[in-house]
Amino acid sequence: MTRATADGRLLVDGSPGYDQARTVWNAMVDRRPRVIARCANADDVADAIRYGRERDLEIGVRCGGHSVLGLCVPDGGLMIDLSAMGAVRVDPERRRAWVQGGALLGALDRAAMEHGLTTTAGNVSHTGVGGLTLGGGMGWLARRLGLSCDNVASYELITADGDKLHVDEAGNAELFWGLRGGGGNIGVVTEFEFRLHPVASRAQVVELFFGIEDAAPVLRGWRDLNASAPRAATFTAWVGESRSEILPPRWRGRPVASVGFVWAGEPELDRRLLPELRALGRPVAERVEEFSYLELQRMDDTLEGHALRRYWKGHYFRSLPDEAIDAFLLRGTPDGHGERLPYASLQAYGGAIAEVPDADSAFSQRDAMFEFVAAARWSDRAEDEQRMSAARRYAASLEPFASGMYVNVLTDEGAAGVARAYSPAKLGRLRALKAAYDRDNVFHLNQNIDPA
Repeated sequence: MTRATADGRLLVDGSPGYDQARTVWNAMVDRRPRVIARCANADDVADAIRYGRERDLEIGVRCGGHSVLGLCVPDGGLMIDLSAMGAVRVDPERRRAWVQGGALLGALDRAAMEHGLTTTAGNVSHTGVGGLTLGGGMGWLARRLGLSCDNVASYELITADGDKLHVDEAGNAELFWGLRGGGGNIGVVTEFEFRLHPVASRAQVVELFFGIEDAAPVLRGWRDLNASAPRAATFTAWVGESRSEILPPRWRGRPVASVGFVWAGEPELDRRLLPELRALGRPVAERVEEFSYLELQRMDDTLEGHALRRYWKGHYFRSLPDEAIDAFLLRGTPDGHGERLPYASLQAYGGAIAEVPDADSAFSQRDAMFEFVAAARWSDRAEDEQRMSAARRYAASLEPFASGMYVNVLTDEGAAGVARAYSPAKLGRLRALKAAYDRDNVFHLNQNIDPA
């Protein structure tokens, strides 16, 4: 790593750019790596891995920095920073994109949409492609095109020994299987080759808002409509307080629930959907907006950047019985009201996600119908325990209805959470892959799978 030290790509405490490089999306994370290796290519990554192993440094890998636990930032260890590896190359004739391991989703979307193409790419443009895709990769196009990992044709992987591998289904079917949903356990992906698809340049967002006390029958009707929804529609629901100007003044800051959908990928909105949704009840406000696809992908970006403290809990549901809807609206409280409660969302799965045979990938929750996330964000560190406890209570109230959880939404659940994210059979295969490619568990700063 001598060359990297000389040209400023190996940072230590006090180096220009050190504090910026160690700062991640969750402001609760304030750890100080001994060394930060800012990598420009796959060879740099391999060199950094060897450098860290020779010095017995704990190794973390940063892409977008969106892990809520900040797992990429090892205190006193080596952080391999891929953020300089953000290039995206598109071949519109072959409908392929080659995306470096440090790229953000917005870069993939922008480069591909220049040609009217894209692939499933999350809901927030400043998320890293790598972390999203290795865990599965949900997005507004998933019901139509499958998860992000379902659209990967090949990977360039750096192993714990510093070897560079080209991984595709023909050349290494088992490793290809494990990279499709197994998280960052097996190695560092320095390039993804994605299949691209033609999509409409415009998208629609529909939300109808209701007082929380009036929302239960509406949510039940929304759930029932979802069962026959077109694949271009991803049904969404939300509960929490909002000060949005969409709401009448007397409703701002009060608990409300919204139901609706995002229409993406196809040009013509199904004309039945909005009237059917409106027939469920009389909302206090509604939002019906058209966006460009790129605007849709930025819609949920956080303007606060890395300034807020964050915590979340999640579940998958194969079904959503009435009792689960009631618990969703109560938010872990007796009546759905209270200070410093998290907001929560439901997002529909199904469609193309469920059509991929379960055995084809490490991702283990293809029969999920909805994903639930209770998310808290705040700025005062004195509120940390109260905010996290409220999110835990909320998630616990819904756990009896859950079928598992998404590995990308795991926080501090540890091995018990990993066991909920994967079936026992798949966990066994992943442990065998881990033993074959990372027998010393070098890459353990993740939702870790122990080597067999």
